[in-house]
Amino acid sequence: MEYRQNRNGEPISILGYGCMRFTTNGLGIDIDKTEKEIMKAYEMGVNYFDTAYVYSGSEAALGEILERNGIREKVNIATKLPQYLVGSRAALDKYFDEELKRLRTTYVDYYLMHHMTALNQWDKLERVGIREWVEEKKKSGQIRNIGFSYHGNTEDFIGILDSYDWDFCQIQYNYMDEHSQAGRKGLEYAAKKGIPVVIMEPLRGGKLVNLLPNKAKELIRAQDTGYTPAEYGLRWLWNQPEVTCVLSGMNSIEMVEENCRIASDAKAGSFTQADFELIDQVKKIISESELVGCTGCRYCMPCPKGVDIPALFRVYNMTALESKSAARFEYAQTVGLKKEPAFATQCIECGKCEQHCPQSIPIRKMIKEADKVVRPLPYKIGIDIVRKFMLRG
Repeated sequence: MEYRQNRNGEPISILGYGCMRFTTNGLGIDIDKTEKEIMKAYEMGVNYFDTAYVYSGSEAALGEILERNGIREKVNIATKLPQYLVGSRAALDKYFDEELKRLRTTYVDYYLMHHMTALNQWDKLERVGIREWVEEKKKSGQIRNIGFSYHGNTEDFIGILDSYDWDFCQIQYNYMDEHSQAGRKGLEYAAKKGIPVVIMEPLRGGKLVNLLPNKAKELIRAQDTGYTPAEYGLRWLWNQPEVTCVLSGMNSIEMVEENCRIASDAKAGSFTQADFELIDQVKKIISESELVGCTGCRYCMPCPKGVDIPALFRVYNMTALESKSAARFEYAQTVGLKKEPAFATQCIECGKCEQHCPQSIPIRKMIKEADKVVRPLPYKIGIDIVRKFMLRG
């Protein structure tokens, strides 16, 4: 197992165990099966285990397994505060104390503000005293590293990074999301500030493996490296020194062994020119199935009325490449929950965006079509309700 370091020089395995997708049975999480998988990962060098308050049964299962096997002190637990439910200082203690109880521990190694999407969410936490609360918990040793997980645009990610002295952060990042959400720009910005970055959704929930077009799968099989689609995706990430740890929601012994094998020799700078060319070809094949030829260059931005054009087109393409429900959910969380609305319905058809688009996309027409698909009436209503709840105050 390869290791990289946190801000204190402590080792973190480059492969982290994502605990959101534990196998379930009729009674909840299959503890016996999950225990075998976690212990196999531990034996192969994984020392970072990521869970969250809202992952049903996950914290309790992880805590039970670590305690039963006597390895709590030998691994790092990462879990998350449901910041979107917090409205008072008392709530901070309520959720944290419950998590400690579930995890059967007296401290958390890596504690994250969960699912940050916009800078105003941090502003809200500051108003309930989050800075003082974290300082107290760190001083007592109950929290050792503080961070946040993020789904939103690059600008707000950088804004949150600059708003506090974070110990680490967590972003969605993979070769298809290279220029969306926090993106490469956000990754490199964090690295320049000396902030370790943990990666979630490295294979977009398996979609860069199972849902690859057949043409892309055949291209990968034709390579003499012997790498699988998953291996290319993971090695592309680990090739970047700015990436500290990559989370994988492993739920089979075979998956654990395979990912640990890859993580045993994946080093920064080891990706070859041929590897990069292959990834570019795969991305091009995936793009051939897209509904609009947006490259995410952002030359169309900023929109005078705040429409997030690249985000809308990226999710619109997802409806063809993955599933409409997954795409609509992503749009709701990355665009729908921004402090200032960024929907296509705000467009006044000034045409400024089209003047700068290198792809000559008829943006004014396409954003209307895209909005109908990614934000049908039930989603419009749902987003409005959630906005009122999460962005209040």
